Amino acid sequence: MVAADSMLHVLVLCADRWHPATTPRAGLATLAHAGAAFDWIEDGGAWSRAQLHRADVVLLTKANQRSADDTAPWMTEQIAAELIDYVQRGRGLLVIHAGLAGYEALPALRRLIGGGFVQHPPPCPVECVPQRGHAITETCTSFTVHDEHYVVALDDPAAQIIAVTRSQHGEQPGGWVRSVGSGRVCALTPGHELAVWQHPAYQRLIRRALWWCAGRDPDAPRAV
Repeated sequence: MVAADSMLHVLVLCADRWHPATTPRAGLATLAHAGAAFDWIEDGGAWSRAQLHRADVVLLTKANQRSADDTAPWMTEQIAAELIDYVQRGRGLLVIHAGLAGYEALPALRRLIGGGFVQHPPPCPVECVPQRGHAITETCTSFTVHDEHYVVALDDPAAQIIAVTRSQHGEQPGGWVRSVGSGRVCALTPGHELAVWQHPAYQRLIRRALWWCAGRDPDAPRAV
């Protein structure tokens, strides 16, 4: 059992036309045993400041579409400002896969994340190689999955690349971290298929990224 006062509270923003909520819900389920408690927003119209401020860290894995059935943009400049303030005041943001897509019209949010999605070739074998020299990747290992190999633009030259992804289409930044005010941001590009989320090596990387973003010791929770 994990003590209630040590529980990590995560607000997950998910679900768009190409990325069903069932994928992160199933992919994150085992992390509950590592001490994470999840709150969910699947419809962007249900955005809640109260949910935001209850969370230790936000996990954004939602393209800029209101829901799986409504492709209208959900992110507003006001919501982006709230997220930026949340991080600057010492909380964390972890962006996975779809969370990098569709936010080009919101430059302030793009600056917060440090980069964004450009395009991807057809799904293929993708190797994710954690880079040494950061707390998140300290005990992480390389793995290969069948996934969309995201091509990304890394806008922040000061961001630290913590993983690279490789496929027949070349090499890309697969993960990076940056500090914003008193808070922390991490982006990870793999994650289109459920099998990717459930791969043990990626589960470890996600878990450690969540704890780091929240300003906690990534080695503290039980290993996945």
